[in-house]
Amino acid sequence: MPDLSALLFDVDGTLAETEELHRVAFNETFAEFGLDWSWDAALYKRLLKVGGGRERIRHYAEDHRETVLDGGLIADIHRAKTARYQQGITDGRLPLRPGVADLLHAARADDLRLAVVTTTSRGNVIELLAANLGAEGPNLFEVMATGEDAIRKKPDPMVYEAALSHLGLPPEACLAIEDSGIGLAAATAAEVPTVITRNPWTEGDDFSAALAAFDDLAEVTLKDLRALHAGLAPAATS
Repeated sequence: MPDLSALLFDVDGTLAETEELHRVAFNETFAEFGLDWSWDAALYKRLLKVGGGRERIRHYAEDHRETVLDGGLIADIHRAKTARYQQGITDGRLPLRPGVADLLHAARADDLRLAVVTTTSRGNVIELLAANLGAEGPNLFEVMATGEDAIRKKPDPMVYEAALSHLGLPPEACLAIEDSGIGLAAATAAEVPTVITRNPWTEGDDFSAALAAFDDLAEVTLKDLRALHAGLAPAATS
């Protein structure tokens, strides 16, 4: 196993607890478009098994409402939803999860490379990082592989493969940090070792393929992550 060279971060549920704001933004946008759709928390948790906002809208329309929506309408709904979501970030409604900022800065200080690997949009990522870490926040990440870079969403490994290509690194030199079963499946399909940071939206997901799972990143140090990557078991794992 080569030395750890890069940390690859998922965004939604990993960097921040984004899903409630996503859910509210979806519902407000459905009302704006005259759709009698309302995703409660239980339904939205099930819909999170579908990666990608556009894909989630299409899946719900076809599988739950037996409706076929035009691709252009789906794009319009998703664009309006994204604007609402980003306004929520600007309004300060999405702090980073515990331990995230400290881990990012520790990694950069230790010359580890950082990448975002997500199926959310690049604009959402930039807004989140800038709102919480200042204008230079997005620049902590050398690579941002996002929904715009992957036609196939998680659990497909396409977005991980894009990140690895941009980094020019083999998967075994990286460590992914994810929060969900579909994220873990995408990372492991790309052969990237993975740790999990749990959250309520992914409770019950199968994390057996992960190196370790933590309640949040305040529980883990960079030294712990290096040990896990090297095949050791630090005391912080749970």
